[in-house]
Amino acid sequence: MDRLERLNAWLAEVLPEHRLRLEPASSDASFRRYFRVRSDGDTWIVMDAPPEKEACEPFVRVAGLLAQAGVHVPAILAQDTAQGFLLLSDLGTQTYLDILDDRNADALFRDAVEALLKWQRATRPGVLPPYDAVLLKREMELFSTWYVGRHLGVALAPRQREALEALFRLLVDSARAQPQVYVHRDYMPRNLMLSEPNPGVLDFQDAVEGPITYDLVSLFRDAFVSWPEERVLDWTIRYWEKARRAGLPVEADFSAFYRAFEWMGLQRHLKVLGIFARLHYRDGKPQYLADTPRFMGYARAVAQRYRELAPLARLLDELEGRELRAGYSF
Repeated sequence: MDRLERLNAWLAEVLPEHRLRLEPASSDASFRRYFRVRSDGDTWIVMDAPPEKEACEPFVRVAGLLAQAGVHVPAILAQDTAQGFLLLSDLGTQTYLDILDDRNADALFRDAVEALLKWQRATRPGVLPPYDAVLLKREMELFSTWYVGRHLGVALAPRQREALEALFRLLVDSARAQPQVYVHRDYMPRNLMLSEPNPGVLDFQDAVEGPITYDLVSLFRDAFVSWPEERVLDWTIRYWEKARRAGLPVEADFSAFYRAFEWMGLQRHLKVLGIFARLHYRDGKPQYLADTPRFMGYARAVAQRYRELAPLARLLDELEGRELRAGYSF
């Protein structure tokens, strides 16, 4: 019996009074699949997570933490973690990514920030795994291995490797110096649903306790949609003001907070460049590579704004074959 047959047999057990029809709902960068289950006017979502590839338990656990914090997440209606099946409430069909535009972005992001503040205020030390220095550095090494080494086919020279290692240390130190709160870890428009209450939050199973700017930069410097810098700055200021009023331990000086936000974003941008290359070459998911120029643009802009990051700007120029710019030195 293949997985789809087993999934249908399980659904027949947990929803015995219904004539069910399955249709693909979504997939993500992992091995999980989601189906929408229909029966007359009712709908549910079923997650198929092959247990040898993905564990259901973190999803269940973090869903509970988010719900306790007052964040709108799918209700878990039935589960068989041994087989890797979860039956979830259906939060609808429209993600933020589907509907975001210049006119509605302020209102949608306002709701997303309110949900994020609830999540961060719920932080309790020692509940979630730490976003520690080892994990932060391992993520950035995906850039070296998969984007530079595999995608570009470049073997870094010793001086380039040393410069990149020094950059990684700077970014890790900045991230670890921030206040540590609950971190969704992929809090971006693709994982936020237009719902009531708004937003519905998905794809939270990799949550950790980590830097307070991480989810914010994931939201505003997204993989699939970009915004003008002045608008990102305005939204970040509004978050910072609300966070201070809510008693969250953000920097008293906004310029210091924004620098931490930008450096945190750079760590994520390098990681995602590596992940998108890995998805293409290892996992056979080439569609993600189309968005690598967006992340390279984010990384280049931040590297050019801070003197300490100038070696990365030079390295990116070298990797892309651009003429070196005056003032960059290793």
